Amino acid sequence: MSDEEREEKELDLTTPEVVTKYKSAAEIVNRALQLVISECKPKAKIVDICKKGDAFIREQTGNMYKNVKRKIERGVAFPTCVSVNNTVCHFSPLASDEAVLEEGDMIKIDMGCHIDCFIAIVAHTHVLQEGPVMGRAADVIAAANTAAEVALRLVKPGRKNKDVTDAIQKVAAAYDCKIVEGVLSHQLKQFVIDGNKVVLSVSSPETRVDDAEFEENEVYAIDIVTSTGDGKPKLLDERQTTIYKRAVDRNYHLKMKASRFIFSGISQKFPIMPFSTRALEEKRARLGLVECVNHDLLQPYPVLHEKPGKSLDQLCLQNVKSTNSEFVLASLL
Repeated sequence: MSDEEREEKELDLTTPEVVTKYKSAAEIVNRALQLVISECKPKAKIVDICKKGDAFIREQTGNMYKNVKRKIERGVAFPTCVSVNNTVCHFSPLASDEAVLEEGDMIKIDMGCHIDCFIAIVAHTHVLQEGPVMGRAADVIAAANTAAEVALRLVKPGRKNKDVTDAIQKVAAAYDCKIVEGVLSHQLKQFVIDGNKVVLSVSSPETRVDDAEFEENEVYAIDIVTSTGDGKPKLLDERQTTIYKRAVDRNYHLKMKASRFIFSGISQKFPIMPFSTRALEEKRARLGLVECVNHDLLQPYPVLHEKPGKSLDQLCLQNVKSTNSEFVLASLL
């Protein structure tokens, strides 16, 4: 067996070491999620909660694989986001942001961790109140939970991505809710958080993906967002966008010095995984990011919003199907 063949085999999901790395990342991100939930209290600053989630992941992953010959990359795979009420996703504010949580808020938390670039992603909705959740808020939570359970049963060899899309929409309709458009569930691979095999949340003329069949030895992050509104989120303010991912397949000679400086730092610190601009020098980042985005060197993760007064619930679970076993990695279900 050649070195190249041996390396390829080692990275296959049938290799116990690879499964261990996925499970280790999932264990850390699940504990990070529990920490973030415990920090969700009235008047708590959202940015402080996001920082604590990321810091926990960095600390825990930093304690692993210290004494190995080959350097093992590890850390945050997706910055901690705390999106409140009608904010759908990706809210991870800058240090200067003063937004706080309030009693009764419906809080959507999502975050990710990786070990050797094997990624575990999780999302969960927490309602900041004592006692049971009632009314339409309860409906939207039940819709997301049931849709996620149905999706997990359908992500198995021989089934197709469109089977999941159709099924979760039927589940949401049973609760008089909508699946939110534009939310994608991706296959995950080492180094790849948004693989080519994709499950649409909602089929529409504006969003199309190739038909795909699930196979053994694949990992998927199943992302479900339900709404009591029309399920058509909008971008209200581009300035809220703080999460980006470097487009590894794009090249462009940037004109502005600030842009080159920022992009050089991003390429060194965050060559593969999404990152928060909190990690950059804020003033220079504002100057340099625009040119990078305009020339597709960075992929933005925009902060989207439903109509005010509507309830939203988000769940993201990770399904692993190997030749020998099937299990859910990151989940509070």
